[in-house]
Formats: sequence, C-alpha cells, structure tokens
Amino acid sequence: MATLYDHQSRNVLKTWALMTLFFVVIILLGWFFSFYYNSPSILYFFFAFSVFMNIASYWFSDKIVLHLAGAKVAKREEYFDLYTSVENLSITAGLPMPKVYVVQDPAPNAFATGRDKNHAVVAVTTGLLSILNKTELEGVIAHELSHIGNRDMLLSTVVVVLVGFITIVADMFTRNLFFGHSRDNDNKAHGILVLVGIILSILAPIFAMLIQLAISRKREFLADATGALLTRYPEGLASALKKISQYSKPMARQSNAIAHLYIANPKGFGKKIGGLFATHPRVEDRVKALVGQ
Repeated sequence: MATLYDHQSRNVLKTWALMTLFFVVIILLGWFFSFYYNSPSILYFFFAFSVFMNIASYWFSDKIVLHLAGAKVAKREEYFDLYTSVENLSITAGLPMPKVYVVQDPAPNAFATGRDKNHAVVAVTTGLLSILNKTELEGVIAHELSHIGNRDMLLSTVVVVLVGFITIVADMFTRNLFFGHSRDNDNKAHGILVLVGIILSILAPIFAMLIQLAISRKREFLADATGALLTRYPEGLASALKKISQYSKPMARQSNAIAHLYIANPKGFGKKIGGLFATHPRVEDRVKALVGQ
C-alpha cells in the first residue's frame, strides 16, 4: 500500500515529467513552424522560450496565481483568527508558516500555492471567513496545508503556467495556419500541414485540460484525508464543504487556469458537475469519505 511519502515522491517526479513533456512538445511545435515557414530561427525561438517558461513556471508561478486570483496579504491584526489558525496548524503539521493571503470575494473558497513548503501561500476568500465557524475554518486550513505537505502544490501550480501557455500556442497555431504562408506552393502538401496543424491545435488544449482536471480530483481526496488527520476532527472539514457547496454563485474574479487550485469549483457549479470534466470531486463523495455519511 502506498504511503504518504510515496505520494510526495511521485508528485516530485510528475512535476519533472510534466516540465520535460512540455519542453518536448514545444520543441516539436517549433520544428513544425520552422519547417512550415522554412525559417530555422523559429525553432531557436521556441527552444529558448520553452526553457524560459519552465523556469518561470517553477520560480514565479505562485506570483502569477496570486495575481490571477486578486489575492492580497492578510495582516495579522485584521485577520487574527485566520492568521492564528494557519500558524497553529502549521506547527502541528511540522511545516514552516506559509504566507497568508485574502481574496475579497463573497464566494467561499480557498487555495494553496507555491513551489515548496518554504515558499508556500495559503489564501482564503472573505466569503469563506464570513460563513465558517472556527472548527470549520481549521478544517479548510488543514486541507490547504495538506496540499503543501503532500507536495502536490508545486505540480498543480506549474500546471497553471504550462497549460495556459499550451492553449495560447494552440490558438496562435490555428491563426497562423489559416492566415500565414507555407514554405512552398504545393497545395497538397499545404493541405496536409494545415490538417495536422488543426488536429494539434484542437488536441493540445484538451489534453492539457484533462491533465489539469485529473490532477485536481485525485489530490482533493488525499488532502481531505490528510487534513482530517491533522485536526483529528473530520466533521469540521465535512461541515465546511457542505456550507461551501450551498453557495451557488461563481467567484467574481476567476480564471480557468487556476480553477483546479481551489478547494471548490470557483464557477459555483458545486455538485451539479461531475465526471470527466469536473475540476473537483462531488461534495457528497468527499463528505462520505470523511465521515461516512
């Protein structure tokens, strides 16, 4: 049976594998563009840019996530209960105290981001703080700290940058194939290249999205279980999830790129969306796994 340490090690390997796969895919796209336009400089550009994006996704992805979420630093004197909950649970979990951020939004939600436990961030919405009691808030914080301890935070955060970039490249690919010029006037060859380009531009963002969704659903169950062990009170998190799911309105500021980071779907679909394209497991399933109801 796999242990928590096995899961942590796998997440590190998955992160490196994802970054390597991204590098290879971008180089192949660069080669395709350079062949199509008969310009080797395009391949060199794609190579340099793929290296830059991998570095940026590792070092700056947390800052990108915080910007997309519109999160601001939570001051201890203003959000005392939140700050002390994060501080106390961090000590219990044996983790360094993460930075605490707040998102001004009535929709109850929370997320964790950062490249490692020493550069971690926990962010919650003002809506979450307004509807949860202390034990429920501690359940949510423990859940987010579990993402940090389980090392799936880096994997999920890197996905934000890489998936977003793949989608942009695919869109650029489509536009250039229809409005650009090929390397020769062979209509048949041109038609084949256009067909390949269309297939790649359609499949690339879908493949990226499926990776994003699969990572999100799987890690939520583990973070729920680990968080419940941390507080020794699974009912707190279960109650919080029920309250969060009852809020049907979407977050005012949201992005598909970071939807999988939140504890609940920021679009406010709650339990209505399930299956392959759900960013999160059903609340009923998560509550049942926690308290058996």
